[in-house]
Amino acid sequence: MTPINSVGVIGSGLMGSGIAQVAAQAGCQVRVRDTAIGQLQKGRASIEKSTAKLVEKGKILASDRDAALSRLEFTTDLGQLALSDLIIEAITEDLDLKNQIWSELDRLCPPHTIFASNTSSLTIAAMAVATTRPDRFAGLHFFNPVPLMTLVEVVRSVGTSQETVDRLFAFARQAGKEPVAARDSSGFIVNLLLVPYIFDAIRAVERGVASIQDLDTAMRLGASHPMGPLTLADFVGLDTLARIGDIMFDEYRETRYAPPPLLTRMVIAGFQGRKNGRGFYDYSQEPPRPSELGL
Repeated sequence: MTPINSVGVIGSGLMGSGIAQVAAQAGCQVRVRDTAIGQLQKGRASIEKSTAKLVEKGKILASDRDAALSRLEFTTDLGQLALSDLIIEAITEDLDLKNQIWSELDRLCPPHTIFASNTSSLTIAAMAVATTRPDRFAGLHFFNPVPLMTLVEVVRSVGTSQETVDRLFAFARQAGKEPVAARDSSGFIVNLLLVPYIFDAIRAVERGVASIQDLDTAMRLGASHPMGPLTLADFVGLDTLARIGDIMFDEYRETRYAPPPLLTRMVIAGFQGRKNGRGFYDYSQEPPRPSELGL
């Protein structure tokens, strides 16, 4: 089986920079593409900060960190990714935007290049149709924060070849991850189960079942979860959760996937969670305190 030695990453945000980091630490040459120089600079700074912490904690050697950073390149030119063995897309959950990029890459890349999306909710078949290589198109769903979370969902669509699946499993293991096989259905494994759980917690807050803090404490201590569902919602991003819920509801037409009204109102009001300091908790103070939501 031909190993994956070069990786292109589309998007240098939280997920894209994390994927680029683990691919570079796995020994791959990595090119990261984004549309703005400033965003690329933020992505590189994030990787440098993350790897510095790993060195500080004794997880990797300083020499290994330096070698990984030397394997990273950053560009605004999509064509610079053309000769990659594998291209992983990690941009916003916008099917039209993703397919515009996939269609262009399909023209630029040689036949052997594998395409993989880090989507958490869109179906792979809906993207593969924009290319002439459905057999070399799959999902490769990493989890946040990518350098620390070990799971990767390898998503096989109806047209994905077994060779592509095998190579992606091998790449995930090379990157120090534990791959699992998932069918091409919206939400795959984790979000199919996790999103309704978080939404049920939000509905419980709406109904006055318990306070934000008590609900989180109950699930953390009573179910041995590392964090409560509302803390987790803030960590994922409230706007991201609402978008995922909309996509999954469109797919399944089941109310458990529909974003609760409280979540929708919070997103409209600009509450996004930890990334902008306002969510179910107020992160402008330490420790964070439950937000006043007018309930």
